[in-house]
Amino acid sequence: MSRLSQVFLPTLKDPPADAEAISHKLMVRAGLIRQLGAGLWSYLPAGWRVERKVEQIIREEMERIGCQEMLMPLLMPAEPWEKTGRYAIEELFKLEDRKGSPLVLAMTHEEAVTTHVGREVRSYRDLPLMLFHIQTKERDEPRPRAGVLRTREFTMKDAYSFDRDEEGLARSYELQTEAYGRILDRCGVRWYRVESDVGMMGGTDADEYMAPCPAGEDEVALAPGYAANVEIASAEPQPVVLPAPLSAPEEADTPGLTKVEEVADHLGLPQGAFIKTLPIVVEGRGVVLVLLRGDHRLNETKLRNGMKTDFRQARPEEIEEQLGPVGYLGPVESGLPIIKDAALTGNSYVAGANKPDTHLRGVDPARDFEAYEMDVRRVEPGDIAPDGGAIEIETAIEVGNIFKLGTRYSEPLGATYLDENGTQHPIVMGCYGIGPARIVAAAIEQTADERGIVWPKAIAPWQVHLVSLAKAGEPEREAADKLYEQLLEKSVEVLYDDRDAGPGEKLTDAELLGCPLRIVAGRRGLAEGVVEATERATGAEHKLPLEDAAAQALSLIDD
Repeated sequence: MSRLSQVFLPTLKDPPADAEAISHKLMVRAGLIRQLGAGLWSYLPAGWRVERKVEQIIREEMERIGCQEMLMPLLMPAEPWEKTGRYAIEELFKLEDRKGSPLVLAMTHEEAVTTHVGREVRSYRDLPLMLFHIQTKERDEPRPRAGVLRTREFTMKDAYSFDRDEEGLARSYELQTEAYGRILDRCGVRWYRVESDVGMMGGTDADEYMAPCPAGEDEVALAPGYAANVEIASAEPQPVVLPAPLSAPEEADTPGLTKVEEVADHLGLPQGAFIKTLPIVVEGRGVVLVLLRGDHRLNETKLRNGMKTDFRQARPEEIEEQLGPVGYLGPVESGLPIIKDAALTGNSYVAGANKPDTHLRGVDPARDFEAYEMDVRRVEPGDIAPDGGAIEIETAIEVGNIFKLGTRYSEPLGATYLDENGTQHPIVMGCYGIGPARIVAAAIEQTADERGIVWPKAIAPWQVHLVSLAKAGEPEREAADKLYEQLLEKSVEVLYDDRDAGPGEKLTDAELLGCPLRIVAGRRGLAEGVVEATERATGAEHKLPLEDAAAQALSLIDD
């Protein structure tokens, strides 16, 4: 059914009041999705057509590399999650059945697939193996936002590789990376593959597939030959001119000045000549000081990974009890454990003196306090990447991520195999996720214009949007009806606007929905024996002879 008079496609003139992302605004306005609750979205027929097209591209590329499709349940027993240590994840939905048995709503399916493979695979002859499914996921997202970009329920393609060793994992990983590139290219999305943090998935290495656009929640550090999520990116900092060194720290009066920029202006020094002191609380260790250059920012992911534990910011009362007044903190004679960022390489900084209205000049990190050195800063634009290029920071949507899991799940869940000599080994795993909805949103974000969506051809809900400007019973409507049937006979995906609505409404909706080719059958054109075709992406206009319009339309959308 593709007559618009019968299609459930409720378009809107205005976006939701809370919508900020372009994709959120346009997907609602174009009648692709509707919200049911916080982070809960229903796909209406046009939106579901797009989602299924993306899923089909994913299926084809997974099958191309020998990855076999299956389906695992959303509802799972809690026991495997307890074995892997992931049951405590805050975002995991937990519930009980009527007997009181603990269950979870899966946010990923490592526990499920590893359990199955662990029960069935016995020999090295059964490996390598790659499996995937496309399934609903649930996540107790604390701050749903941006339409389908951050939700509590979503669909993901998860693939899993099972190999005998790390060498086999490397081969499977490469197959998946090549497949992901083809998926995104076919969907018409611009993307980067970047190094990333393993996060709650665990394992040894990870990469993310990022689609650059302003609506993204992630930031990517880019330079020639280098790409990494800002969460883990490292680079050489931009140089800073420090004051002359002193034989020992000297006090400087800084009355009422608690911010780096204020003290820098007061002393006539660049912000990079200061030590920024950040007190954190680490379980089992108490208050720890983290030191950064004054013009740098803390990268919490790097700090967590470096300490291999979580932390929280110290509260004001904890700071004042153990160190001194907030705004005048420093490492000298603090008596607390210290983590110093690796960029603090000079020998003459300004730092807080741990007493009111006072800072210290001439602080030398190598002389005046002991500290454990760690790269914990966030890279900044203009820093120098490992290959020598200047870093640029770009906002992006994460559309996929892949992980070398190693034996992170196979060991606790007992997934092993016997080698040629009968020796037992844990199976070496990888996992590979990609989000169809995020691909759809990224495509909209990257290509939309002020009139609406501009779909890449491969994922458009329909290839042709046929608009009749005549009313039922008029000769021009009969010509449009006939063209509609001819397009269907040629297997063209066509949406036919046969509504008894005004020309302005019809043309506006066609621009909003953004199908690759719009064909208008109007009285003036039909009087000349033509229909008017417009390519949505380029605006190129064509007059198609009515008797050959279906064939020429097919040629245009196949170009």
